[in-house]
Amino acid sequence: MLHLDSPPWNILQALLPGHLKTNLALAIGPVAAFVIAAGEWLGPAFSPQAWMGGVIIWMALWWMLEPVHLAVTSLLPIVLMPALAIADVRDVAAQYMDQVIFLFIGGFLLAFAVEKHGLHKRIARFALSKAGTSPRRVLLAVMGCTWFVSMWVSNTATVMMMLAAVMAIVQEMSGQWQDDPGKSQRFGAGLLMALAFSATIGGMATLVGTPPNMVFYRYYLIHYADHGGIDFVRWFTMAAPVSLLFLLLSYLMLSALFMPKATGIARMPAQEKISWSAEEKRVGWLFLLAIVLWFTREGIQSGGLQIPGWSQLFPKPSWIQDSTVAVAVALLLFLIPGKSKPNLRHSQREKLLEWKDAAKLPLHVILLFGSGFALAFGFEQTGLSNQLAHQLSGLRDIPLWQLQLIVVLLVTLVSEFASNVASIQLLLPVLLSIQNGMKLDPLSLMLPATLAASMGFMLPIATAPNTIVFGVGRIRSGQMMRAGLLLDLTGICLIMLLCVLFLNH
Repeated sequence: MLHLDSPPWNILQALLPGHLKTNLALAIGPVAAFVIAAGEWLGPAFSPQAWMGGVIIWMALWWMLEPVHLAVTSLLPIVLMPALAIADVRDVAAQYMDQVIFLFIGGFLLAFAVEKHGLHKRIARFALSKAGTSPRRVLLAVMGCTWFVSMWVSNTATVMMMLAAVMAIVQEMSGQWQDDPGKSQRFGAGLLMALAFSATIGGMATLVGTPPNMVFYRYYLIHYADHGGIDFVRWFTMAAPVSLLFLLLSYLMLSALFMPKATGIARMPAQEKISWSAEEKRVGWLFLLAIVLWFTREGIQSGGLQIPGWSQLFPKPSWIQDSTVAVAVALLLFLIPGKSKPNLRHSQREKLLEWKDAAKLPLHVILLFGSGFALAFGFEQTGLSNQLAHQLSGLRDIPLWQLQLIVVLLVTLVSEFASNVASIQLLLPVLLSIQNGMKLDPLSLMLPATLAASMGFMLPIATAPNTIVFGVGRIRSGQMMRAGLLLDLTGICLIMLLCVLFLNH
């Protein structure tokens, strides 16, 4: 039964047959693109500049309404940009293999190796075995472990690998608190939401933690290379403190909302006495090697202390990027053998990673990256970025902190309903135009927008981690919305604090 307070989109979905909804969503994109191109808001009618604006609107609508898979929408620039005289297809296709995409691929391959050999489970069970029997200590252990792992492994993979251990704790609680079902439900919901939220928060801390960070990284390298560049260390020094403070505040809020003060949870079995397998050791060392190489590539400068980076050992240091490290470590995974097995020659030993393991690479995300880079290329190629900068010149009268707050609020809201990668892909070119038009610092708008793209804690559809834990069936939608709203507001305040303290000078 429909109610008057049902969201309009839900009412539309209920009233229209499935095929009609899909056809309507399919038609909206090209129709909107034609209307934008026919008008003169972005330049002469049907000029490459106007068509570029139309293509962006088309893709934005399809990304939000999803009449086809996100990856299918991501292929549109290959066809539309050359057909509409926006850019040569060879130039467009080249955007789909940008070096930042290889940072993403290398990071995923390393995560696959961690998952394949169970290193993530050892880390999780070790942390939980030390948590004791206090619900709040268990909450802290779950959040801390998830936060750390999600810095290096995708947020979705982190939640999936931690879910079994967390559910074991929830099941144990259900058996011991049968006299208080409400307490049991709150604890389970709180712990599962903590798992999802801390994975999202951890992804903010490093360049490889979540795709929006890598999208920002690519934009910065192209447009602001002469500003010293963003590397792994510089991003970490800015984002990690915000992420850690966000984690601690989230822990306090979730603890107050959901965690009972009484004890009663059995301690997880300790794992210290179980010896590490050869594969776990080798993957662990390679994991640490990647972290060290990322942190030391550009060297360390602090006051009078200057330690050159290892990239200086090569003839062209600037040609070596964080993606070089990611792919190099990934190659080692395919070269280093695992534990020897009986009756197998050395040449037959399975490596830490086999090519069949790479079949899990998320092609749809890679295409999503590439399409965003293609759109950014079209922005520059057609002069649309300069046109937008001119049209938005009135924003110069707005104080910078107010403009940043508007951007953060907008991105956070959009991220509740749309893919965070798609939303940041669409917004960064616009923010780039505003920054250039106002002659702002390169980080002043793009950095807070990127961090805000990792938000979206209120709705089950906002992030993949939210969807996973909500699908378990132990969280009420109202609980996620209330807790998520508090986290959204907290994150907005922390991002604005970062802006005021470090960016607005």
